[in-house]
Amino acid sequence: MEPASGRVWFERVNRYPGRLHHLTPSWVEKGETFHIRISVAQGPVKLLTEPCIAAQLLESAHHYHDYERWHCRLLLLMPDHLHALLIFPCNQPMHAIIGAWKGFQAKRMGLIWQNNFFDHRIRNREGLQESENYIRHNPVRKGLCQNANAWPWLISCA
Repeated sequence: MEPASGRVWFERVNRYPGRLHHLTPSWVEKGETFHIRISVAQGPVKLLTEPCIAAQLLESAHHYHDYERWHCRLLLLMPDHLHALLIFPCNQPMHAIIGAWKGFQAKRMGLIWQNNFFDHRIRNREGLQESENYIRHNPVRKGLCQNANAWPWLISCA
């Protein structure tokens, strides 16, 4: 028989982290940059780097930038996920903007995304540079190209 405290711990661990709501705290200044990672679902899926899919995703991200749904400093596609440095407008929550974008891509191209996404607020200039370097060199680290500048599936609107 497991002690009560062990049972409570087990239930808490199985619930955590639960659904992330991606609500930006009120103390975070408007116009902050976020490192976003969005992944496709597990299993047999379409690769984000298939030329037709990649071109449409990058065009759509640029469209969101042009119409001020987000400000895209950088967006890079990997086969099963993407990384982006995004700034969101003040009048809409980040999760709603990303959810709408993912939903549109799912309908348009039949992509199956994971339910959630990763977000990390960039806190200073050094953090921004670290995130940008990490994103740009991700294909090199994964052995997909020899040089970060050779990776074709990237846009920078900054």
